[in-house]
Amino acid sequence: MQVILTQDIEHLGKAGELVTVKPGYGRNYLVPQGLAISATERNVRRLQHERTVIAARVAKEQSETASLASRLNGMTLQFERVVGDDDKMFGSVTARNISEQLRVAGIDIEHRRIMLHEPIRALGKYEVDVKLKAGVLAKLKFWIVSKQRT
Repeated sequence: MQVILTQDIEHLGKAGELVTVKPGYGRNYLVPQGLAISATERNVRRLQHERTVIAARVAKEQSETASLASRLNGMTLQFERVVGDDDKMFGSVTARNISEQLRVAGIDIEHRRIMLHEPIRALGKYEVDVKLKAGVLAKLKFWIVSKQRT
């Protein structure tokens, strides 16, 4: 099955390209998600006219993503956690916690895009990758500090 991609898809192609995929993948995932359209004769002709529109949209998306990445690279978050004896932390810091803290700071990033392989259970300074759209990676720094018990 041939489809025309409307967005960049990793390991498949860039927006505006005509690609061949397995019928089930195209029919059940790409087309319903809006990631591609069927490559009919009419759509192929329309594609030639829309390449400039798609290129402009992709360029805008990449510039927004680069702007967000630079904002994340310059940001440092701080998490306060209660600690016990020997600085043993109660609980942990997870990707959801980081996502919530970013949301408070005005940046809405899904927790699945934060490349934290396991929850952090110790105080200190950490750096984690955030996978943004268009294959852009940002480095987010954060501190985990002790909170006074009441």
